Formats: sequence, structure tokens, C-alpha cells
Amino acid sequence: MEVLWLSRGDVASLGVTMAEAMAEVERGFRLKGQGKVEMPAKIGVHTRPDCFLHAMPCFVSGEVDVSGLKWVGGYPPNQAKGLPYITGIYCLNDCETGFPLSVMDASWLTALRTGAATGVCARHLAAPGAEVAGMVGLGVQARTSLLALREALPNLRRVQVYDLFPSQTGRFVADLEPLLPGVELVPCLEAEAAVREADVTVTCVPIVTDPKRFIPAAWLKTDALAISVDYDAAYCEDVMAGLFVCDDREQYLWTQEHGVYFRGYPGAEGIYGDMGDLCAGKTPPVREGRRGAVLMGIALDDALVGSLLYRRARERGVGKTLEL
Repeated sequence: MEVLWLSRGDVASLGVTMAEAMAEVERGFRLKGQGKVEMPAKIGVHTRPDCFLHAMPCFVSGEVDVSGLKWVGGYPPNQAKGLPYITGIYCLNDCETGFPLSVMDASWLTALRTGAATGVCARHLAAPGAEVAGMVGLGVQARTSLLALREALPNLRRVQVYDLFPSQTGRFVADLEPLLPGVELVPCLEAEAAVREADVTVTCVPIVTDPKRFIPAAWLKTDALAISVDYDAAYCEDVMAGLFVCDDREQYLWTQEHGVYFRGYPGAEGIYGDMGDLCAGKTPPVREGRRGAVLMGIALDDALVGSLLYRRARERGVGKTLEL
């Protein structure tokens, strides 16, 4: 039995654009809204405080017929060691036989699909003419999220950025400015300055089990979309008290019921819809008032983007074929 091994360099070399990744993620959300996705909630172990290793399986039927599993770790202490916060591998399986088709680096995949989900969310919930964005936490996921916002918001002209570490802010601006012609990146010394007057705000700080939430609703515009890709680590409860959306209703509620994350955040009755509902047309978009969204990062996104990476690698002869 043979399996295609794709290193981080391999997957990065395939040239998958953010627009392509967003199209795949949106298609996945639509299929989920149509009831064509089997996706249990993440399970995992926690080897150190605030650290996790999660298993994320998913099967998507219908037009794609894709299945796979991500084994991913998130270790906040890595940042102080100069190591990536997120690492992992992804295994793509043949739906007919169950055989593994490919094992690939999951850190690049996770960053790409996380950003893509942010962009799809903004496409459905941001004000049509949104011009100003705020980014808090400027790691890898913030980079791809900003590239996705550029795809979703054609009028974007200003991005206010903040990180706890000023050196990270400088690197972020230097790296992203060349990729965003016509968009002004404004370094901020405080989180409040980054989110004030922003039409869309995105937080990408490390996920922790006892968060010291630091962004209250009072800092945000009345008409603003607040997207969290860090569970409940940054936004105070009142930010999510208005119209509330998540990427997957069942997984969000399952996670909340276990009592560690989303304490004080909306329960079942407070969920307007999830991204499956929005992308399948079951729930209409809302573009006014305060809107809050929690994007946990779900296995569905990995399956669709991972399948795209595998197909392109096969087309281009990228990767190494290994015997199992």
C-alpha cells in the first residue's frame, strides 16, 4: 500500500490561493447545511496547562466524497521558545476502501483554512462597504485571516493591528504590506486602538482554559462584526450578546456543555445560525448591528482544503510516495 507524503514545503509550493481555499471552505459549509457532513466534536488530550492535542475526523458526502483526520497540537508556550503555536499532520482517506491516500503537514493547512473560514464569515456578515478592520494577535492565523478579509471586503482600505509583542507587530506589517496594495496597515500600541472604529474585528490570540477576556463591547462600533478564531480568549461576553453565529452549532454546544470554554457566551437559544445555515441559504445574512462569530476551526474545513491540496499535488507530481 502506498501513501503520498506532503511536507510543509510541498503543500506551500502548490500555490493554492486564498480565493481557492475560501471557495472550498464555503462549499463545505454549504454541504454541511444540506446535511451531507458527518463530523463528531474534537476529542483530545492536554499534556500541559493550556496545551492540547486534538483529533478531528470528518466525512463529506455529496459532490465531494472526502474523508480524513487531523491530529493537531496547540501549545502557547511554544511562542516564547521561537516555535510554532500550531503543529500537526493530516491524513486523507479513500472513502471507498478506507485506505490512507496522503499524510501531509497540517500547520500550513490549518493556517490556510482558518483564514479562509474568516473570509467566508465576513463575506456573509460584514457590511457591504466595510473599509476598516482590526486585528488582535498577529501570528500565522492572523496573517491568513487578513488575506481572506482582503478577498471578502473589496473596499478594505485600513487595518489596525495589535500584538502583545511589539516585535511581532513590526514583522506582521513588514510581511503583509507588500501583499496588500492599497491597504494601510496601522500598528497600534493597545488592543483598544486596534478595534476602535473598525467595521470588522478579528482576534487570533492563543486559546486558554481560563481566559482573561479583554475586549468589551464598549470598544466596538455599534455596527460591527467581531470574529473570534481563538474560542473565547479575547472578546468579553457582551460582545457576543447580540446576533451570534458559530461555524458548527453542534460542536459549539458540545464544547460549551463540557464547562471549560464559552462560559458566559450564548447557549442554544442565542445562536442565530451556524455557517452551514448561512452558506446553504437557510439563514439570511445580517449586515447591521453588532454581530459576533466564533469560528472554532472545524474538521470540515481541513477535509475540503486538504483534498484540494492532495489533488493538486497529484496533478503536479509533488510529494514522496511511501510504502506503508
